[in-house]
Amino acid sequence: MTTKEELIELQMKIKKKLIKLLKINKEEFNEYLYTQNIDLSGADLSSANLRGSDLSGVDLSGVDLQGADLYGANLSNADLSYANLSRSNLSGANMRNAYLSWADLSGADLLGADFRGAHLDDAKLDKKQVLTILKEENRK
Repeated sequence: MTTKEELIELQMKIKKKLIKLLKINKEEFNEYLYTQNIDLSGADLSSANLRGSDLSGVDLSGVDLQGADLYGANLSNADLSYANLSRSNLSGANMRNAYLSWADLSGADLLGADFRGAHLDDAKLDKKQVLTILKEENRK
């Protein structure tokens, strides 16, 4: 059985690895995610620069992406259930068929994001964001 200290040490190693990953370019980051079969669920990626990243189909459930820059990112079919996306930049992001149940999107910039087929059950959205999503849906 793993001790509490060993778990804390393992968490620190994972955080250091993620920090290192976020300092490489997006192509290297995406390649690493796919080749290593990385599970990012529950990770702290708050304020991360993930502009244009291809995170389609990735398990990001419970991830803290508060204040992250996901401008133009591909999050189609990604599992973002219970994720914290508050105050993040999702403008121009591909959110098609993403799972956002119970996700916190309060204060996030959703301008130009494509939410077609996205699962938004019990997601936390501001009234303005709902109107933005509906307006974008009508344009497509």
